[in-house]
Amino acid sequence: MSVNVIRTAPWLNKERVRGYLFIAAAANIALIIWLLATARAGVDRNGFLIGTDFISFWTSGRMLLAGQNVYDMAAHIATQQQYFKAADGFTAFFYPPTFLPFVAPLGVLGYFPALAVWIALGGGLYLAAVRGWIGQVGAGAPLWLLALAFPPVAITITHGQTSFLLAALLGGGALLVRDRPVAAGICFGLATIKPQFGLLIPIVLLLTGQWRAIVSAGVTALALAAISTLAFGTAIWADWLAISDQAGAAMATGAVGYGKMMSAFAGVKMLGGTTAAAYAVQAAVSLAVVATLIAVAFRRTYDLGIGALMLAGAPLATPFVLDYDLVILAFPLLWLAAQPDRDWQRIAILLAFATPIFARPLALATGVPVMPFAMAALFAVVARAIIAERREASPT
Repeated sequence: MSVNVIRTAPWLNKERVRGYLFIAAAANIALIIWLLATARAGVDRNGFLIGTDFISFWTSGRMLLAGQNVYDMAAHIATQQQYFKAADGFTAFFYPPTFLPFVAPLGVLGYFPALAVWIALGGGLYLAAVRGWIGQVGAGAPLWLLALAFPPVAITITHGQTSFLLAALLGGGALLVRDRPVAAGICFGLATIKPQFGLLIPIVLLLTGQWRAIVSAGVTALALAAISTLAFGTAIWADWLAISDQAGAAMATGAVGYGKMMSAFAGVKMLGGTTAAAYAVQAAVSLAVVATLIAVAFRRTYDLGIGALMLAGAPLATPFVLDYDLVILAFPLLWLAAQPDRDWQRIAILLAFATPIFARPLALATGVPVMPFAMAALFAVVARAIIAERREASPT
């Protein structure tokens, strides 16, 4: 295959893309059905509880209702293992206290009803945000097909993760900044439940002069922190800070599994680099993302292109990102797909869309990280599209 064929990707026409989407959607549906059909008493063929990561959220909800400290690791493990004792240990809970109001209601329900409600509500909010973006940029396929075909959607469902909720807040906020900045700020403030993905938001809002969104986000974040403090006590913050070092150590030592992580940091570690080298590379990537955002957004009016670039850069800028977190890439993918066709654009969209389905198994099997490169390609092509759009719109 020649470089020109890859650069222009003429074979990725609308009809073929639609066919690929149907195939991917069918594969994702079949995977979930197979997972459920082969499970026994809620445990899959590999010995994992259906919903895997959700057990830590549900356990936290049960503990909060019982007046227990969710950040007491020994108590958390004991409570979790009362319901399910995994062969490979337990699922840790390192989320900040601002996340506790979201998980506390889960403890009222049994595990599987709570899991169903969690996925349904989070997924509904995510689809609403995606529909909003489609309304602004258009799409060549229906929402249901895009959602079912996108691999991170299936990964999020099978893990019972927070990714739908977080992506809905960030994607919805990015969509609302221009016309409803206060509502956008509320979304961004609530997204502090997973703060590593919001690192670029204040930079973009400052660069584009979105002061109402900034104030709204700050007030919302403080209000959420106050609600958490009033509900669960002031000591909850010290307890969380006390285990934060454990979270950093878990990431640095590979307790999570470098193959499961999609960041530049994890890629360097997977290839045998030292922790210092991994952090240095991650810092360089993060700084490059920030520098690009500054170049694109400085003294510019906020638009959806800048929002797409911000969301494309979010998973690149943090060392701790997993494959289910990549549902956030739906927004920059939608924006980019609606832009005039340019070299490398189709292939960048294909890589960012499809790579999450095999990035983790490939990394675990071979030690080769591929997702950081796919994310970097998407970010670079989105930035180039914004610059090209502005150049074409400027008078000659």
